[in-house]
Parts: sequence; structure tokens; C-alpha cells
Amino acid sequence: MIIEPKMRGFISLTAHPAGCEQNVREQIAYTKKAGAIAGPKKVLVIGASTGFGLASRIVSAFGAGAATIGVFFEKQPAEGKTASPGWYNSAAFQKEAKQAGLYAKSINGDAFSNEVKAKTIELIKADLGQVDLVIYSLASPVRTHPLTGVTHRSVLKPIGQSFTNKTVDFHSGKVSDVTIEPCTEEDIQNTVTVMGGEDWQMWIDAMLSAGVLAENAMTVAYSYIGPGLTEAVYRKGTIGKAKDHLEATAFDITKKLSGIHGKAFVSVNKALVTQASSAIPVVPLYMSLLFKVMKEKNIHEGCIEQIDRLYRDRLYSGNAIPTDEAGRIRIDDWEMRDDVQQEVSKLWETVSTENLSQIGDIQGYRNDFSKLFGFAFPEIDYQKDTNEMVDIDGLQA
Repeated sequence: MIIEPKMRGFISLTAHPAGCEQNVREQIAYTKKAGAIAGPKKVLVIGASTGFGLASRIVSAFGAGAATIGVFFEKQPAEGKTASPGWYNSAAFQKEAKQAGLYAKSINGDAFSNEVKAKTIELIKADLGQVDLVIYSLASPVRTHPLTGVTHRSVLKPIGQSFTNKTVDFHSGKVSDVTIEPCTEEDIQNTVTVMGGEDWQMWIDAMLSAGVLAENAMTVAYSYIGPGLTEAVYRKGTIGKAKDHLEATAFDITKKLSGIHGKAFVSVNKALVTQASSAIPVVPLYMSLLFKVMKEKNIHEGCIEQIDRLYRDRLYSGNAIPTDEAGRIRIDDWEMRDDVQQEVSKLWETVSTENLSQIGDIQGYRNDFSKLFGFAFPEIDYQKDTNEMVDIDGLQA
């Protein structure tokens, strides 16, 4: 079939398998060019099919030569209907890993469930024995709690009072004001239940009791802080409460891992275009300005550059892992540089529909968004008939 983008708000209803494969190949090429990493050898990535999770799996495998197991929840293709982009990304990763002689298997299912945890642990026992790194990179807005059966939904709202600021429709480039009404206490609790650290803790507890974590094993979850511009709706909003919980959980997990001399870290990463971040008011406009400033300074990074630097310069540099006063790894350090934030703040004061394309990088933002779904890659002929029915080699039944 001819596969074209069908954008609806913050998603595309279609994904292009050849474009997703190109995305994976480019990330692999980046890590391989940077050279070998003296890193982990057996890795579990929870949330392995897109964004930081996919990049983590690529850097583990093609940077450190690690065997990897990936867990994700993606829609498979049907005749005349494309799969979700994460499905095609994972198919491409498995194909490349097999060609490189690297162990790689995947599990498609609800990572919040006890069943998927048990299935993953059995696969580790059977094939790897133990893992030495667990990456936790889930970005689902919904979680059905495995103990209560209750389905919780996260919300992106300020706490205490309404919030008004500029935002952009990145498809049209129209800049306007948006007002977001404050959350309820129930909204906070639901968001923490979905996006906080409880599920991460449950994964590690299950793996520890099953004996599948190696001596000195490490686990890393991903977070974001961001600038003052976005903090009312992000870090000081409902999602910020969830991130606070996630970060506190790292200390609890480290205590539990003391018997195997393991450690848990939260890595605070840079603002990047994802389906989740695109849905947060104010954030796409901030990122359009940020990308322009960082590209001019030659310090802009995508997912693969961020995670490759995290592994090389922080987790596996051979030195003590540097953290901030709250015990977090800061790989958002270039984004949060004073000179970068000062320039973005100045641009924010004057940005409008009329000047956004000049003072911001809205086209770069659009391209990054399209690439999430396998579009906007110049190497791909999008008028070519493409087979949407792609299988994932190494997918566990």
C-alpha cells in the first residue's frame, strides 16, 4: 500500500515501516561511529520501542555489544492498516541485531501487568540468567493497576490555580494563549499512580526476588525538569508530582538493591519531541525556540545523542557517576545552561505567529514529529508501494 501520514492532533494514524527502519539505522550508525562502550552486557529495557527507551536499547546493543530484551505494548499491522511506529522500530532493531550477531528478543504486552513481568523474568532465566542493567522508560498515559484492577489516567494540569501562557499549534504554526484549569486531588493521585515510581519498584522487587539481577546491577529511569517557562504545567503540575515520586523511588530501590551492591538512578533528560511532550501545552513552543538556540550553539541532541552521552560520560565512564544535590543524573545540562535559557527567555517575550519561523525552529519540530512515525526521511520514497505487514523477529509468543 501507499502509506501517507494521517495526522490527527498529537498522533499520526499511520506509520511507515521503511521510514521507521531508516530511523533505527541512523541511530545505530551514530552509536557505532562513536565507538565501543565498556558498558552492560545483559540489558532489560522496559518501554523499548520509541524515544529514550529505543535509544537505550540501541546504545546497549550496538555501543556495548549487550544482549537485550525489550518490553513494549504496540499495535501490530493488519491488511491495509499500518502498525504503530514502535512495532516497526522494534522490527527494524531486531533485524539489525540479528545481522550483527547480537542476542535480542522482545515481549509485546502491558508492562504494568503481573503477567508480563512474570513472562519477562522467565525469559531472562531461560536465556540470560541475569541482567546487569534495567532501563525503565514507560510513557503510557494509562495504567490498570495489577493489584486492584482499577484503571488510572494521568492528566497534564497545574496545581492550585489556572495557568495561562503562549502555546503553538505546531501543524499550522499559529501562536496563541492557552489557559489550563487546575487539577483536583484525584487528578494528582491518578497521575502519580500512572507515571510515578510504583511500577518501577514492582519490576525491581519481582526481579530481585526471582534472582535475575546480577551483582552490581544498575537500574535507570528517565525524568524531566525543564525551565521556569513550563514549570507551572510541568514540574510544578500533576506530572511534576509523578516525577517527584519517581525520583524518590530511586532511593528506595537502591536500599533494596544493597544486598547485591546495586543502584538505582533517575536520569533527567533534555526536552525532545515525543508524542507525550507534543500533547503538553506551552512545551512545543518552548522546544521550537530551544532547538533554534541549541542548534546555533551546536549543542542540540536527539534521543540517540542524549542516551549515548549518558552511557559514555555518566553511567560507564569508569569514574563515579556524577549526580546533583537531589541524587539525579543531569544529562539535561546543555539545555539548562544559563546562556541557553537566557536566550530562549528573550525569544519567548517576542514570539508570535508571524515571526516564529524566523526566531524559532518550528520546521525542525515538525520534522522531528513526523519522524516519530517514519515520515520526513529524505532517503525514503513515500510514493512507493510498501508492505505494511512486517513481523518482529524474536518476538515472544
